[in-house]
Amino acid sequence: MAAETTGTGTTADLPTSPAALERAIEAKRASLAATIDELSDRARPKEILRRSAAGVSAKARGAVATPDGHLRTERIGAVAGATLVVLVTLLWVRRRR
Repeated sequence: MAAETTGTGTTADLPTSPAALERAIEAKRASLAATIDELSDRARPKEILRRSAAGVSAKARGAVATPDGHLRTERIGAVAGATLVVLVTLLWVRRRR
């Protein structure tokens, strides 16, 4: 075969014997099947939910812990203080009614 140019490359790198060509086709088919299986697994709603939950969990851990695992007490204290202010304000507004 001559080295003809196609949309994705040349035919020069294709095997010339029928048996080798069949093996190359089967290898490509197996590769494509594996890719399709991986994409279908990624598109499953449960998998999307699991990845989203893992992302939220990682963000939450990053907000309250340093990369080496120690707690960021200043952030935890700020959140606890803000929560306390909101609760006290809600109780105060309810009692005024």
